[in-house]
Amino acid sequence: MSDKTAILQLPGDKTVELPILRGSAGNDVIDIRSLGKAGYFTYDPGFLATASCESAITYIDGDKGILLHRGYSIDELANKSDYLEVCYLLLNGKLPTTEEFAKFKHTVLHHTMLHEQLVAFYRGFRRDSHPMAIMVGVVGALSAFYHDSLDISNESCREIAAFRLISKVPTLAAMSYKYSIGQPFMYPDNTLSYAGNFLKMLFGIPCEEYVVNPVLESAMDKILILHADHEQNASTSTVRLAGSSGANPFACIASGIASLWGPAHGGANEACLEMLEEIGSVDRIPEFVAKAKDKNDPFRLMGFGHRVYKNHDPRATVMRKTCHEVLEELQIEDPLLDVAMELERIALEDPYFIEKKLYPNVDFYSGIVLRAMGIPRTMFTVIFAVSRTVGWISHWKEMLDQPGQKIGRPRQMYTGEVDLTYPEK
Repeated sequence: MSDKTAILQLPGDKTVELPILRGSAGNDVIDIRSLGKAGYFTYDPGFLATASCESAITYIDGDKGILLHRGYSIDELANKSDYLEVCYLLLNGKLPTTEEFAKFKHTVLHHTMLHEQLVAFYRGFRRDSHPMAIMVGVVGALSAFYHDSLDISNESCREIAAFRLISKVPTLAAMSYKYSIGQPFMYPDNTLSYAGNFLKMLFGIPCEEYVVNPVLESAMDKILILHADHEQNASTSTVRLAGSSGANPFACIASGIASLWGPAHGGANEACLEMLEEIGSVDRIPEFVAKAKDKNDPFRLMGFGHRVYKNHDPRATVMRKTCHEVLEELQIEDPLLDVAMELERIALEDPYFIEKKLYPNVDFYSGIVLRAMGIPRTMFTVIFAVSRTVGWISHWKEMLDQPGQKIGRPRQMYTGEVDLTYPEK
C-alpha cells in the first residue's frame, strides 16, 4: 500500500514522483518503476537496496536477529515442529490441521521413488563426479521423465510438481552420494520419517539392517528446518528469475542448485571445516585468532558473524544445542571437533568477538554436526539443497500466483565503446 510519495529531483529542474510502499514489516520501499520513462535507471550491484519482488513467505531483520516463516519465528518452528510441517507452512501459508498434515505427510513419503529409467541416468556420470554436479543434472532431468506436471499455467500441475520435488530430491541426493562412493543405491523406506529415510538412503547398505539413531534423526530434521528458506538469497532469486521466463519447475530448481553450489552461498559450512583443517590442532588456535584480529592479515575465521545478521544468527542458537547433543551421543574423538569447540568457547567469551558480534553462525555448527554424523564435505551443499528445495518451490509458486508477472530483465549501465566504424579491408 502507498500513502507517501518520494520526490526525486533530476537534472534540468525535472522532478519525478515515486510512490513509497509499505509492507507488513521491514523497510518501506520506493517504487521506481516509472523512473525509466524519465530516462533513468537505478544502479545497485548485488541488489543491496533493491526489492525484486513482493513476498509473504519469509521475513528477516538482520539487525535484531529475527527470522520468520509465514510469521512464525524459526526457533519456535525448530523446537515445536518438524520439517514436513514447515514444508506445509511455507507452501500453503498456514500451519496444517491434524487431518491436513496426515494427508500431506502421506503424499510426500509415498512419492519418494524415482522412475527406474532415471536410475540408469546416473551411469552417465564419472564415479568421481562431485555430488552437486550430479544434482544439477538429475534434478533438471526430472522434466524429461515427468511430462504430466510441466504445464505451469495449471494449478494442479504446479502442486504435483511441488510434491514430486520435495519427495524425490532426498532420493536423488542420497543416490548422488552412493554413486560417488561406488555403493549400491538404497531405495526409500516409506515407514520412516523424512529425515530418517534420508539417513537410511545415505548410510544403509543392502546386506545389513540400518537402524536410525533418533538423536541423529532429530539433528537432520533440525538442519532441514533451519535451511528451508532464507528470503531473497542468490539461489532463490535465481529460481524466481528462471521461473519468470516460464521455465518448467524442475529446470527452475536445477538453476537454484547451480547457484547454491557457489562457495559464497551454499559452501559456507564446507569452508568452516577447511578452516578447522588449516588450524589443525587446539594449540594453534591462539595463532589464528591473532591473525583474525589483525586488520592487515587476509585470514578470516569462517563461520563467525553473518552478512545478513548483524547481531546474532537465530538459527545458530538452535543448531548449537543440536550440535552438542550429537557430539555427546556419538562421543567421537576427532581433533577438528576439539578445535571447533575451543573456537566456540573463545568466540563466546573473548571481548573482541563479543564487541564485533562475531558469534558462531548456523554454518559453523551445521558443518560440525554433519562431519560428526559421517557425512563428507562434498555432501554438505547437497543437504542444503535438499532442505532449500521447499523454499525455492514456495517462492516459485508464489510468483506464478501473483498477477501481472513479467519476465525478469535487469538493466545495466553500459561502459563499452559506441559508434565505432568497421575498418575498410
